[in-house]
Amino acid sequence: QVQLVESGGGLVQPGGSLRLSCTISGLISSVYNTDWYRQAPTKEREWVASISYSGSESYADSVRGRFTISKDNAKKMVFLQMDGLRSDDTANYYCHMYRGGDYWGQGTQVTVSS
Repeated sequence: QVQLVESGGGLVQPGGSLRLSCTISGLISSVYNTDWYRQAPTKEREWVASISYSGSESYADSVRGRFTISKDNAKKMVFLQMDGLRSDDTANYYCHMYRGGDYWGQGTQVTVSS
C-alpha cells in the first residue's frame, strides 16, 4: 500500500507562485514515477507533469516553462513549483503514483484570483 498526501495549495494572485508538496508513505522504498494531475470544476482531470525514478521530467504544454517538478528521494517527497500562475490554473491538484495499482492523494486546492 502507498499513501500520498498533498499540501501547499491556497489562494494566490495572477502572476504569483505556489509550491505544492506530495508526501509519500507506505510500502515503498523510493520515489518511483510520480505525476501531478489537476481537475477544475466541470472539467476532466488532466495530467500536469511527471518525474521518473531517474529524475527525468515531462510537462503538459499548458504549464511548460512555468511549472517545475522535482523530488527528494530521502524524504520521499515530490514537489511542484508553480510560477506565473494564471486564472486557468485554478483546480484541485492531485499527486499520483502507479505501483501495481493507481494511488492518488486527496488533492490540494489552488485558486488563482485577484
